Amino acid sequence: MLAHNTSESEFEDLDNFHKTQESDLPKSEIGDSRPTQTRIRIRVPKEYHQEPVISNLISEYGLTVNFNAALLGVKTVDDGWFDLELKGTSQQIESALIYLNDLDVEIWSNSNKPDEETW
Repeated sequence: MLAHNTSESEFEDLDNFHKTQESDLPKSEIGDSRPTQTRIRIRVPKEYHQEPVISNLISEYGLTVNFNAALLGVKTVDDGWFDLELKGTSQQIESALIYLNDLDVEIWSNSNKPDEETW
């Protein structure tokens, strides 16, 4: 169960992140099965609160997902924010980010240079 936590120290200021653009999405090479990881923050709109958005990252895309922080109340009417570390192959992460993008989930990255990510 996720708890609503308003502690500033546990949820980094959004100023450290930038909204991910199409050019930020990794472009994996076919056959590249090396494990990698990246850290993102996503805003899940309230209309998706009953949908298994994050669960699908695990079951549909085979990722390991670590929650660094989350802001979501039990009976909230607001959007949910999640600070996630995604682990998997470049292809798995790329597919998962495309899935999130297709849902119009805002994706934020903590890197100003996509090359710094460990895609």
